[in-house]
Amino acid sequence: MAYDEELAQRIRELVADEGGIAEKKMFGGLAFLMGGNMAVAASGQGGLLVRVDPDESAALLKRPGVELMEMRGRTMPGWIRVAPGAVRTKQQLSAWVSRGVAYARSLPPK
Repeated sequence: MAYDEELAQRIRELVADEGGIAEKKMFGGLAFLMGGNMAVAASGQGGLLVRVDPDESAALLKRPGVELMEMRGRTMPGWIRVAPGAVRTKQQLSAWVSRGVAYARSLPPK
């Protein structure tokens, strides 16, 4: 499954005023990176991937449509998958994009 081009465009619009954002195809989707660190991605499996503080993962999992990203059979705290239905509105998407950008900005540049 290819990533959702419409979702990628919606993300693009939300990060347009952020300095230092780069786009890169990764994880089967289109990632938006800040200082070389992934902030969010339009996932190739549908929905959104968001990089968050690993210590916040458990609390975020209580939200509807949210689960830990799984890679090679193991879950990854700090990497959240958000279902398409949970990012339908601009307000929903904006909150996740802001969270991902803020966390990526807090990390040392690569």
